[in-house]
Amino acid sequence: MMPWNKEFQVPLGLFGLIVVQFFCAVFFIGDVVADYRAMGGFTGGVHFWFEMLAALSLLVTITFEAGLLMRMLRRAAHLQGRLAVTKLAVYDVIEAEFEAWKLSPAEADVASFLVKGFGIAEIATLRGSAEGTVKAHLNAIYRKSGAHSRGDVLSLLIDRLLDEQTN
Repeated sequence: MMPWNKEFQVPLGLFGLIVVQFFCAVFFIGDVVADYRAMGGFTGGVHFWFEMLAALSLLVTITFEAGLLMRMLRRAAHLQGRLAVTKLAVYDVIEAEFEAWKLSPAEADVASFLVKGFGIAEIATLRGSAEGTVKAHLNAIYRKSGAHSRGDVLSLLIDRLLDEQTN
């Protein structure tokens, strides 16, 4: 099931348009049937044939749009599945790099927050530790990874991800 988010607004809007068109088609079909009964057959004038053409056009459009909506929803589900697989692969590569650097569990935890873009104070709050402890872990991460800054750590991880993609 797709979560409710901005990406879901397009399919929901398209579904709303299909519903409106369906009610318009029902109205036109009802009017065509009423005209047919009143005239006793297909002997109506331009108005009758125009209404029939409008009703048929709406039915064709509804069918086309419903197919499009279904394709969009299947594509969205497929992409969400691939995104989940990709996230796991990225996580695995990052974890493997942390292991290669021989980070302790606490250092790996801090490094994970660092990769997510959290600042020292935020990491300390999230871990329930002092900022000095986080700084000590960051220094150990830099030393073990051969990096000199956050940017270097991220660069090393991105390089590793790119290496994994080409292998």
